[in-house]
Amino acid sequence: MTHAAIVGWGKCLPPSVLTNHDLATFLPTDDEWITTRTGMKERRISHVPGIELAITAARRAIACAGMRGEDIDLVIYGSCSNDEAVPNSASGVQQRLRATRAAAFDVNTACTSFMYGLSIGSSMIKSGVFKNALVIGVELISQYMDWENRNVAVLFGDGAAAVVLQEAEQETGVIAEKLQCYADSRQILRVRGMGTLYANLGVQLGQTSWDFDGQEIFRKAVQGMSEASLDVMRRAQVTMDDVALVVPHQANLRIIDAVAKRAGAGPDKVFLTVQKYGNMSSATAPVALVEAVEQGRVPPGALVLMPAFGGGLTLSAHLIRWGERVTPLQPCDAELPPSPKTALELVNDIRAQKKLGDADARQFKTLSFAENHAG
Repeated sequence: MTHAAIVGWGKCLPPSVLTNHDLATFLPTDDEWITTRTGMKERRISHVPGIELAITAARRAIACAGMRGEDIDLVIYGSCSNDEAVPNSASGVQQRLRATRAAAFDVNTACTSFMYGLSIGSSMIKSGVFKNALVIGVELISQYMDWENRNVAVLFGDGAAAVVLQEAEQETGVIAEKLQCYADSRQILRVRGMGTLYANLGVQLGQTSWDFDGQEIFRKAVQGMSEASLDVMRRAQVTMDDVALVVPHQANLRIIDAVAKRAGAGPDKVFLTVQKYGNMSSATAPVALVEAVEQGRVPPGALVLMPAFGGGLTLSAHLIRWGERVTPLQPCDAELPPSPKTALELVNDIRAQKKLGDADARQFKTLSFAENHAG
């Protein structure tokens, strides 16, 4: 039987760090309020488009695998904050990597986009359609954030990570998985302003407001991720004692603690990045996985459990058998250009642009009303 091993991994975090103290300069909050409710201290704000983050992470993953861009058969771009809808973002990565014979498509299941992409890429390799795949999770949430809404502005940041999958005879890669969606609850996490629906309401793309029912999201996330985790372990006929590390979606420290407790994982078995990067949506889980490998927390042959959830409300859990290699085969010199501004300056620029957009939208609505009621 053919399997899909993870043979390359890489991440890309923007250099500009937005601290809780920075957020307190324009929001009614402070470090203690944010930390006690979320576990977050910092998050990253990108000065480049999301596709640049993706390409840098992809190049690092490909070098880690000892491959070249032209060797890639399939590019899967997981994101809900794409730079463009047409053409798709995956084709932009393919072009820059010179993967001329590759297929390329985007996946959007919000925070679980990378995890769904991992299932798709693995399945296509196992079925013989492709011999390898590049799976990317990337978000530029800062551009779509409602920075005046304290409940969501403190939670999210930007980033990217990627893995290279390759066909293998050994049982490595995803050995059990569960994908599901609580569609009846899709309205509890909604970004108004992302999508063509809102153009008819006089709202410009990026002029967002967020529906975010924190209590209900907490309940559904804990229920979904813990049940999915137990399900994949049961189907793989393993227990938490067999799992070396749990690498969950890092949406909130309270959610992570609750999921770990229900799934039977002690704190020493759970890998955390929430304090450094916040929630990077689809980039969150893969960035944490890459860091876990880099820090030596994933030994050769280890079982890694990765539960996640996102808007939709989508959820997933993946049980991954790591291969024998835990170090890159080749170095990589791919780097982002230096940021000309601090994270706070970048955010304040976005806030100023949104205020101008709000004024334009109000003028548009006034004109539309006048035109529709003329005579």
